[in-house]
Amino acid sequence: MEFSSTDEAWMFWISYGGQKGFEVRKRYTNKRKSDGKVRSCRYVCANEGHRKEDKRDHLTKCPRAETRTDCQVHMGVVLDREKGNYKVADVVLEHNHILQLPETSHLMVSQRKISELQGFQIETVDNARIGPKAAHELASIQVGGSLNLSYTLSDHKNYLRGKRQREMAYGQAGSILMYFQDKIAENPSFQYALQMDQEEQIANIFWVDAKMLTDYAYFGDVVSFDTTFGINKESRPFGVFVGFNQFSETMVFGVVLMYDETYESFKWLFETFLKAHNGKQPKTIYTDQDFAMGKAIKEVFSEVWHGLCTFHIMQNAAKHLAEVDNEEESSTSPKQIAEDNEKEPSILADFSACMFEYEDEETFEQAFNTIRAKASKQSWLDSIYRVKEKWAECYMKDVFALGMRSTQLSESLNSELKRHFKSDFDIIRFLKHFERVVEDKRKNELNVEFESRKKIPRIKMRTPMLIQASKLYTPIIFEAFQGEYERSMVACSTVLEDKNCYLVAIGSLDENCTFEKEYKVFGDPLE
Repeated sequence: MEFSSTDEAWMFWISYGGQKGFEVRKRYTNKRKSDGKVRSCRYVCANEGHRKEDKRDHLTKCPRAETRTDCQVHMGVVLDREKGNYKVADVVLEHNHILQLPETSHLMVSQRKISELQGFQIETVDNARIGPKAAHELASIQVGGSLNLSYTLSDHKNYLRGKRQREMAYGQAGSILMYFQDKIAENPSFQYALQMDQEEQIANIFWVDAKMLTDYAYFGDVVSFDTTFGINKESRPFGVFVGFNQFSETMVFGVVLMYDETYESFKWLFETFLKAHNGKQPKTIYTDQDFAMGKAIKEVFSEVWHGLCTFHIMQNAAKHLAEVDNEEESSTSPKQIAEDNEKEPSILADFSACMFEYEDEETFEQAFNTIRAKASKQSWLDSIYRVKEKWAECYMKDVFALGMRSTQLSESLNSELKRHFKSDFDIIRFLKHFERVVEDKRKNELNVEFESRKKIPRIKMRTPMLIQASKLYTPIIFEAFQGEYERSMVACSTVLEDKNCYLVAIGSLDENCTFEKEYKVFGDPLE
């Protein structure tokens, strides 16, 4: 038997071993010193020879099972100098051990191999967030069973592990830069910025892609920013700038991976954010109650109204004010508690009303003083009162908020990140994971766009204004507009004695023929 090269001979020996049911390995290869060409080589059964005795074997509680049996099966190949190819010089085919069954031969190491196409398929299903076990079962079904698949579940997992190790071959910082350079190659509009620390190490990383830049240009008037999500065991802060579009769908305007949450880091971040978006400032930004962040916003976003997240404030209120309710309940009978709840709302309900319901400052002040009278500890109330303009309804009449009152958009995005996130993710896996989450958001946006063009808005009153609005607005915005229009139609206005002063009553009439709310409105009809 002859072969054109030693590689061809080796592939034949692997195939023969798979058919007969034995593992193979290379015993030796002799090369010419002059040109390095292989003169001869020997391929053997993997059970050839004996394992070298380990002097520590008597200390090992569970030694490895013996696999060598001094099997003599081999195939020797030598170079034919006249023809320039290789021929079989000697061969032994009688084994001294049990061979594998045809049903188990696919499990032998020599018969397991992941081809380039299979590797691509493994990476694709991994990117689709399909687990290794489910992906391996799918691959087995596609080829008619695991017997016909050239790799095992263990090989599948090892392939992914090796891929991730290769991605991090340049270290964390180098791998991040490589990732961003690939993104720029895909779309030159992709931008990123790095802040270095005193030791010239990467501290903070900010980035935006092309769609984030476009979305902010259209919908960046109201922004929510949150850094409560930690991406690894050290809980390194991860922050997103988000808002919503004409369909009330979440839009991402920028992303940051931070080293710390200091004033200097936030100042650099906000300046970098503005630079990426050509200096365009939002009209309103919502954050949590972080002092360093608030200080940086005041300095960098000079034209912006800064609001505090009502969700976080209510969480803090529950922590600091609930003690009062608990103390009162502990000294009161259950019957008395039920009667009191019917007569008077709890302190948390009072605080919620201050935040969302009272529309004039005088009523707010009276209600807040009532809360003070109920509360035993004043320190938290004092601190939150000092920033009342950032969370109380009565101080937000002229604020352009689009209905946003919290960082819930950011929280919602964070919850989706956590859904398939693991704390042992390396930085590249996390970046790709985040990329998939954002892509899902954008797919959802296209689905909503499709539905809006397919369905005709439901107009309750076919007035010229509503008909025109239904053609201009997206369905969700039109529904909001139609609701306000209906409220305006049932409003009753009366001219008062004062010049340009009106009494406007809104809402449905009750049994006493009075409206739900009445407002005194000042306005000049000429203007």
